[in-house]
Amino acid sequence: MKQNLVIVDNGHGRETAGKRSPDGSLREWEWCRHMAREIRHRLQLHGIECVLLVPEDSDVPLRERCRRANTLATGRRAVLVSVHNNAAGNGLEWNGARGFCAFVAPAASQESKTLARLMQAEALACGLGGNRALPHEGYLTGNFAICRDTSCPAVLSENLFMDNADDLSLLLSDAGFDKIAAVHVNSLLKYFNLLS
Repeated sequence: MKQNLVIVDNGHGRETAGKRSPDGSLREWEWCRHMAREIRHRLQLHGIECVLLVPEDSDVPLRERCRRANTLATGRRAVLVSVHNNAAGNGLEWNGARGFCAFVAPAASQESKTLARLMQAEALACGLGGNRALPHEGYLTGNFAICRDTSCPAVLSENLFMDNADDLSLLLSDAGFDKIAAVHVNSLLKYFNLLS
């Protein structure tokens, strides 16, 4: 029987310009690496193997990230989650959009769609749904290479809007961080349970 593996892609690196809150209090690459390590820690407590796709702080090109993911996934029952913070504008001013979003590629597998639905449902259940209507499928579709070009099921999570003052407050709080980590971990546990 193939072993379960979660691959966490912590989006962007320190060289990616503009990926920050308007006030500079949150930098996406730092927050995502912190979250990725927390997800890994919590999954390991449940006995699920989890690896960080990008242990470096620097930017790693998408092609290399996809290559790494496909190598790790070979021969495993693997799933990839790419962790990000959302933004509605250019990072210089505050905006009104709020909430968690789970994305899959346009030609996503049923497994990818299942995990995205589970993640979105977990976010809604803990009050992170936001203020935008979701499609009836319960997830969003985006042509992101990290989901499109990986051989295993893959979901990209946009964890609140760093250019919304209320979302930013949650992102920077211990309670908000805990909720977001729980969204990922709980949905992944349910996903693997469904595959059993």
